[in-house]
Amino acid sequence: MDTLVFAINAIAPIVLLIVLGYVLMRIRFLDEKFLKIGNRFVFFVALPVLLAKNIYDVSSIKNIEFGIVIIALLGIFILFLIGWIIVLAMVPKDTQKGVVLQCLFRSNFAIIGVPLATSLGGEASAALVSILAAFTIPLFNILAVVSLTMFNKEEGCLSFKKVLLDIIKNPLIIGVLIGTLVLIIREFIPMDGDDLSFSIKNDIPFLYEAIKSVAVIASPLALIILGGQFKFKALSSMIKEVSIGVVGRLILAPVVGFGLIYIADALIPSFEMKSAYFAAIIALFASPVAVSSAVMAAEMKSDESLAAQLVVWTSLFSVFSIFGIIVLLRTFNFL
Repeated sequence: MDTLVFAINAIAPIVLLIVLGYVLMRIRFLDEKFLKIGNRFVFFVALPVLLAKNIYDVSSIKNIEFGIVIIALLGIFILFLIGWIIVLAMVPKDTQKGVVLQCLFRSNFAIIGVPLATSLGGEASAALVSILAAFTIPLFNILAVVSLTMFNKEEGCLSFKKVLLDIIKNPLIIGVLIGTLVLIIREFIPMDGDDLSFSIKNDIPFLYEAIKSVAVIASPLALIILGGQFKFKALSSMIKEVSIGVVGRLILAPVVGFGLIYIADALIPSFEMKSAYFAAIIALFASPVAVSSAVMAAEMKSDESLAAQLVVWTSLFSVFSIFGIIVLLRTFNFL
C-alpha cells in the first residue's frame, strides 16, 4: 500500500495538470492563441530560467557525478542506433522514418522529466536532472536534426552549420549555459578577498526571488498547455508507426536506461546506485517524446501529423508505464 501511495503521489500531480489543461481547452476557457503564446513563454523564458536556477542551486561543481552523465549520453546514443535500424526495417515512408526515430531517443525531459524527477527525489533529483540537461539537451537537438534530415530527400545533405546554429539558438541550452556560468562565478570568484564566494541568493536576494518565481511557473504551465494541445484524431493511416514509437519510447528506452545502470553497478566498483539516479533515469528515458519534436518535424518537411500523434499517445500511455516503473522500483527499494 505504501508503494502504491508513493507512485500515485509522484505521478498524480503531473496527470492532473495535464487533465486540467485538456478540460479547460474543451470547455473553451482556453483558446489556441493562449496555448501558442503560453508555449512560447514556457519555451523561451520559464524553462530556461528553471534549468538555470536548478544548476545554480547545485552546492558545488565538485558534486557533479559524471558516471550518471556518461550513462545518460551512452543510453541516448544506443537508442539512436537501435531506432535507426528499426525505422529502416519497419517504416516505409521517408518522411516518417526520421519522426519515429526522433521519438525513440528524444524524451520530454524538460517539461515532464524535471517535475517528475523532483516529485520522485526532491531537490537532489531536481539538481541532478538539471545537470544532465546541460549534456543531454544539446545531444537531443543534434540527433533530432540529423534524424529528420538523413531520410528527407528534399533537405539534401546534412548542414552542420544549421545544426550548430540550432544548438546555439536553443533557449533551453542557453538557460543551461547561463546557469553553469553563474555557478562557476559563484564557485571560483571570492568576494572582498575572503573565503566566501559570490552568491546571487545571499548577495542579491531580490533578484534570486524573482528568478525563483519565474522558475516555479515553468513546469505547471507547461503541463497545462500540453494538456490543452491534446487532440485525438483517427489513427487508421499511421497506427503502425505510432505503435512503434510508443513501444520504443515507453518500453525500449527505459530498459536501455536501467540496463546501463545495472551494468555500471556490476562492472565499476566505485559506482553506487542511488535513488536520485533512478529518478533521473525515469525522467530521461521513461517520459514521452518532446512536445517540440512536432514543431521541428514541420519545420524540416517531415510528417508533422505523425509527430503530433506520437506526442499525444506517448504522453497518454506514459501515465501507465511510469506508474508501473515507480511501483516496481519502489517495491525493490530503489526509490
